[in-house]
This record gives sequence, C-alpha cells and structure tokens, in this order.
Amino acid sequence: MSKLPNEAFRDTIGTIDEEGKRKFIFPKKPSGKFYDYRKWVSYFLLIILVANPFIKVNGNQFMMFNILERRFNIFGFPFWPQDFYIFVLFMIVGVVFVILFTVIFGRIFCGWICPQTIFLELVFRRIEYWIEGDRGAQIRLSKQEWNAEKIRKKGIKWFIFLIISFAIANVFLAYLVGSDELIQMIEDGPETHTSTLIALSIFTGVFYFIFVWFREQVCIIACPYGRLQGVLLDNKSINVAYDFVRGEKEEGRAKFNKQEDRASTGKGDCIDCKQCVNVCPTGIDIRNGTQLECVNCTACIDECDVIMESVGLPKGLIRYASEDEIEKKEPFKFTARMKGYSAILLILVGILTGLLFLRTEVEAVILRLPGQLFEHKGDNISNIYTYKVINKTNNDFKDIHFELVGIKGTLKLVGNQHLKVVKQGMSSGTMFIEINQYLLESDKTKLKIEVYDGNKKIETSTTSFLSPRSFD
Repeated sequence: MSKLPNEAFRDTIGTIDEEGKRKFIFPKKPSGKFYDYRKWVSYFLLIILVANPFIKVNGNQFMMFNILERRFNIFGFPFWPQDFYIFVLFMIVGVVFVILFTVIFGRIFCGWICPQTIFLELVFRRIEYWIEGDRGAQIRLSKQEWNAEKIRKKGIKWFIFLIISFAIANVFLAYLVGSDELIQMIEDGPETHTSTLIALSIFTGVFYFIFVWFREQVCIIACPYGRLQGVLLDNKSINVAYDFVRGEKEEGRAKFNKQEDRASTGKGDCIDCKQCVNVCPTGIDIRNGTQLECVNCTACIDECDVIMESVGLPKGLIRYASEDEIEKKEPFKFTARMKGYSAILLILVGILTGLLFLRTEVEAVILRLPGQLFEHKGDNISNIYTYKVINKTNNDFKDIHFELVGIKGTLKLVGNQHLKVVKQGMSSGTMFIEINQYLLESDKTKLKIEVYDGNKKIETSTTSFLSPRSFD
C-alpha cells in the first residue's frame, strides 16, 4: 500500500491504549444505504442459521455436524464415516471459494456473512443502542459511578445478552446432536441429561463472554481468516478503501470552512471529521489504508457519504475500490491469479458433483476375517467373512439377504439368515461362503455378492476367496 501524505507509522491496534491495556470500543450507531442492505442480508442469514437444524430434506436434517457419532448432513445429504472423503472435499471447496472471494472482494465475508459479525453488530449492539443509547451516551454511562441508572441499564442488557447466548447455545447444540434429539432432551427435562446441561452451560458461557466482553477481539486476535487476508490481498483486490488521492491532494486533510473555495486551496476532500473512526466497530482509521482489523462492514462508507453530502462534496471518498483503481485509475481486471483459483474451484466442484451422483444410499462391506485361512469341507472350500450393511436412507430394510453372482456356491450367515437394518442404521455380522474346489480357477478368486431387500437389489459388493493353489 502506498504511503499516505498524512500517514504516521502505526504500531498499535485500535483496541489497545498507550499503556497496553484493553480499550473498549464504543462505535457510533451506523446508518445509511449499505447498513440497510447489510441488515436485510443479516436477518436473512440469521433465519437460515436458526432454521437449518430444523429443516428436513428427505427425512434428513438439512445441516448437522454430529462429531461424536461421526455423522454429518450437508444440504440434506447424509455423510457417514465411509463418506468422509466427500465431506472433506466439501470443506476444501468451501475454503477455495472463500479464498477466491477474498482475492477478488477482500474481507467482505467478515462484514456481511460471518456469524460473529452478524450477531455482534446486528443483534447485540442494536440491543445495546436501544438500552444505553448511542456512542456518547455509552461513553458517559461507562465513566459514571455505579448508581441506580447504571445498574438498571447494565443489568437489563446483561440479562438479555444471557438469554440470547443461551438460545444460540441451543441452536449450536441442534447442529451437533440433531434437532430431534434436542427436542427430546427438552421434553425429558434437564435432570435426565446432566452432561448435556453442563455442555450447554459451557457453550452459553463462551457465547456470553464473546459478546459481552471479548467482542471485536475475536476478529482481530482469534480469527485465522483475518490473518489470511494479508497473503491473499493484492493491489487488484476490491476493499473498503479510502481514496487518498482525492482525500489528501497537495495540502492534505483540513477542517471544513464553508467560507473558502476548497478546490482552489489544494486541500483534500477529507475534512478530518473522524466520523469514519467513531463509527468503526474495530476502532481503526480507514484512512491509514488496508488494515488487519478492517472487516469491510461499510459503516465508514455510509458515514463518510453523509458528511460529504452535508458539506457539498462528492460522495465516494471511502468506497469499495482496489488500490490500483484509486492510485492508477485502473478498472477492475480478472487477474491470472483469480482465473487460477476459479479453475481450481470449478474442477473441485465438478469432482464433488460426480462423487455425489455416484454415491450410493446403501453401503455393504464384506471382508475376509483377518488371520483366517480357507477350510476344506469335503470337495468344498470354506472362507469366513465379516459383513457390514449401512442404511443411509430414512426407510427401514426389513428383509436383507445376500446372493452369490457368477459362480455356484452357498452363503450362510451366522444367526438369522434375513437381516433388518433400520433407517440411518447399520447391521453387521459373520458369514461363511462355500464353493466347490473344482469351480475355482486360482488361489484367489474374485467374488461378486449382491445385497437384496426382499426382491429389490440395493447394493453390489466384491470380495476375495482363498483356496489351495492346485486341485490336481
């Protein structure tokens, strides 16, 4: 980033004071075109976030990440441990998409889509503005003694924040254990699910700590994505940017004087009102250029546009733009790096789509029992196998049986010859396969076994059959 005419070297962040202590941010309540857009986007995403665990597609929860049972649902597609490679590919596609999006549009994800920003800026801060007032009122309330007014306002705010944190923790739990399981736990009562209640309390405490005290520090310190932008952004990336060419000009920034002709004095269009700083939720001065703390929330754009309009200067002093557009007046170009990421993303999406179409709803795994050789039974050779049938559907299989294909032989299950596999369930056991030795052409014969539910074939599996090398 080119050095700005009035730019001083910055070796601190906006949330730390000169003594190195935490400095709480009291941003001015934002308003304007972009803020209105962001509100509607945020409310839409909040509805999706809360509704996702309770939406069912073909009987499957729309989104679920049951780590304990290693079961995942993405867009209604169930993923078992055997499908983990598809789940990983889903995650890789998501990461590449975010990288491509960042290379082109900067950290716009943080300001418009990230749940942390949405909850903090569009839920908790709005409640804070409603109870404590705007920036000035919040600063005065923070500095005053603990009297009845401060206790009342802080107490109400913290209580509401606790209720919302508890609600968020419940939604989070619905993603982890499933919405049906969560509803059942609520109906059973907390005394029968003590461990879950403890986990829920911990999650509530974490969310409460983040939104009451830690706040923007999540974006500045904890979030790894904020660090990534340092290596992903370049002069072509579109960011929330201050037009330092227009804002500084020859004489730099200066306070506004309506009696003078500003254009003839060589002063920049920036009137140094610092409203862009006051409205920033991470406490930065956007005029210092692209910074780690900037989450591209557009609050400074709206605030600067209001000021520019009030003093009769053109809007857009702070806007979405790349550095090359501001400094060199170059229009946006789809660079070779962007094309490369796009190509990788298209390839990964193609592979993922193919795997999803090839993925079966039933999986049967038949393996020879480790450490066991074949056994002679007269003219027959017997091998012992373990089998596992996984039902990924929401229908019960009531009459599962196996049939050998392509070679004559007998297949006997240990126990019941006809299995039942419940929906989203699994059945496993042991079986023996016997084949006449004179039908075997080698010491390791490939077998094909079809799996049926009644008369309907639901899966085909392959395995190997061991026998002596020669039957002469």
